Amino acid sequence: MKVLMFGWEFPPHITGGLGTACFGLVKGLGKQSVDVIFVVPRAFGDEAKEGFRLVNASDMVLDFSNSIYQEHWNRIKFMEIGSNLIPYVGPEDFEKMIQEDTMKLSTETQSVFSARYQFSGKYGHKLMEEVSRYAIVASVIAQQNNYDVIHAHDWLTYAAGIAAKKISGKPLVVHVHATEFDRSGENVNQTVYELERQGMEEADLVITVSHLTRQIVIERYGIHPDKVITVHNAVEPPDHPDTSEVKRHLKEKVVTFLGRVTFQKGPDYFIEAANKVLKKDPNVRFVMAGSGDLLNKMIKRAAQLHIGTKFHFTGFLSGTEVDTMFALSDVYVMPSVSEPFGISPLEAMRSNVPVVISKQSGVSEVLKHALKVDFWDIDALADAIYGLLHYEGLKKMFIKYGKEEVDNLKWDNAAAKVLEVYQQALNLKQ
Repeated sequence: MKVLMFGWEFPPHITGGLGTACFGLVKGLGKQSVDVIFVVPRAFGDEAKEGFRLVNASDMVLDFSNSIYQEHWNRIKFMEIGSNLIPYVGPEDFEKMIQEDTMKLSTETQSVFSARYQFSGKYGHKLMEEVSRYAIVASVIAQQNNYDVIHAHDWLTYAAGIAAKKISGKPLVVHVHATEFDRSGENVNQTVYELERQGMEEADLVITVSHLTRQIVIERYGIHPDKVITVHNAVEPPDHPDTSEVKRHLKEKVVTFLGRVTFQKGPDYFIEAANKVLKKDPNVRFVMAGSGDLLNKMIKRAAQLHIGTKFHFTGFLSGTEVDTMFALSDVYVMPSVSEPFGISPLEAMRSNVPVVISKQSGVSEVLKHALKVDFWDIDALADAIYGLLHYEGLKKMFIKYGKEEVDNLKWDNAAAKVLEVYQQALNLKQ
């Protein structure tokens, strides 16, 4: 079977779990004898290409006098081209991006209608322009390649998947890694919501990364339950250098939060729980690894609570930096308000770090050997952290059985389930 797959990011150039999940799934599909053409807005040349073909959308040259491009442009004209919509980036980061882009204006005169367009492949202030251009490029790629099924990851690529389906008539599967309700709570961006809903409606089948997300898709987007299938994420086996030689220069225990510092991830609950733990045991260090629109607020809150000397804010970590952070950690915490899945706890458990996760996360559906609390219950969160730090038997049990549990959550198994979804989509077309 051949699959035309649209993604937005790919390792090593990632900002979160989306690119990591795509990489694991593509490798797993390769072991199922599935040929994948994986399209990204921008390829940097250092991506792994194990058993699949990576297509760089920035290499595509378009002729806008061709009626077919005009036709697809009309289909996606509802998009706000050049709008200041950045659902993954906060106001401060956005202002920085605007300043950087303003400095580049003397050399950059590209527009979405250029014959050749260099995608940033990021989440900047030209995001909707890039999403729109990506959909047009998808129609070209769809014409030039042979495949059986189209697979589009997250809302950024749904328009591309729809365009490819219109051209080819092939079945479309969309993969929901997160929804606008996860990212923004009830303050949803209507443009993103409409893109998500249209992608799900146009798709032949919808894959969600958890039952939690499946319910949101059914209830909040009005998608028929028979059309929505859950395939849980997995974790890649470690392929980074051995971290057993990492030196600890602190006597205190280390508790880590790793992820985007945004509403969705619940960083404020982590700060408040840390304050409660430190009142019982001052010999603990807390690390907030990540960036996002709430970062400055979190720094100020730590200062207000007079725990700043016990808190470290590292900024965004990637690759071996993440492995090193886990090697230094005694407990990992993911207090997400709404987490479709959450791969980072699996990575922590794989690194022999016991984890505390919110019950409001998809990963809680597949993990038995993790402490689970309601994200809003700061007392329970603090108790869970304290327990793993001070009760050695509890910690050893979660490390031992957690590692065994995660080792069985393989992308090969997830890929086999996705392959079943492809076959089901093909059967629907017959």
